[in-house]
Amino acid sequence: MSWQGIEGHDAVVARLAAAATAGRIGGAYLFVGPAGIGKERFALALAKALQCRSCAAGLVPCGVCPSCVQADAGSHPDIDVVRKPEDKATIPLESLIGDDEHRMRDGLCWRLLLKPIVGPRRVAILLDADHLAVEGANCLLKTLEEPPPGAVVILVGSAVERQLPTIRSRCQIVRFAPLPDATVAALLRRLRDEGRVATVADEVLAEIASRSGGSVARGCELADPALADTRRRIVDLLGRRPLQGVELARETLAAAEAAGKDAAPRRQRLKLLFEGAVDFYRSALRSSVTAEGGPTPDLARAVAAWNGATDEAAACLQHTLDAIAAVDHNAHLPTLVDAWSAALESPYSARLA
Repeated sequence: MSWQGIEGHDAVVARLAAAATAGRIGGAYLFVGPAGIGKERFALALAKALQCRSCAAGLVPCGVCPSCVQADAGSHPDIDVVRKPEDKATIPLESLIGDDEHRMRDGLCWRLLLKPIVGPRRVAILLDADHLAVEGANCLLKTLEEPPPGAVVILVGSAVERQLPTIRSRCQIVRFAPLPDATVAALLRRLRDEGRVATVADEVLAEIASRSGGSVARGCELADPALADTRRRIVDLLGRRPLQGVELARETLAAAEAAGKDAAPRRQRLKLLFEGAVDFYRSALRSSVTAEGGPTPDLARAVAAWNGATDEAAACLQHTLDAIAAVDHNAHLPTLVDAWSAALESPYSARLA
């Protein structure tokens, strides 16, 4: 079943539709779930449905009223969308309460107080809620606790734990599950047929979907031929004995920096490379117990060449998982990559001593 063209979140639709039918749409929601599964699209679709003058049962908007037309065009005056600028580490305070000259006379919190122009209510969508600074989060508290009559505020983040307790306590939490592999594969095929993803065979897309973590965005990145080649080179380096840490660090950092000048795509690319290393060490652990090779020919060859002990694989896996967590905490990437490669070398040094 597809709701407004969005796949895989029928349970969330049913919950919100039941609330709408009962006249119990809340004033503040926190959407949480992995990146790339459609939370942003869902929030915008929900805003459209809430603003529709002729919305049918199941939160199905008519699609033809002035409110729906403006929502589709992204120009609805009563739907306010705020996101973190790409060149900022956090959502700017002025986006919430205005700049110094217009404090509390501009920004999302102020606009929510205005009378609706087209729709029956005002809806505010705060994307990138994981990047709310403490000061910005505190500015939201009263709005979330006592939203204006009929207003709805939707925060979109990745995990409940990434939000301040005061924010969590004032929102209804809506959890979005990763998409099923079959759904990811189908969506990737559609994107491929539209020319938005590299031309890849169906069986390869199915394998990519199985490694996507239920995220279409991650699946698109994994389908990038350049990234696939880089991951294969890094897996090959991981399988060499002894590990060449300097070469591994140089290759990994260069691939991350090739993602662009902005920090966000570099960090995302580095996480994908680290996740390739996670696949390698998990395959190595599985091989040490079952004598099975990796799930792909590249992994199988690298694991066979490595032939390391179980404790080595477990230690290297933990180092890599720690590195992924450090990426999420805005670690300095060159330092992080150097530290990671040095940590991977340490089991070898201990074994050779």
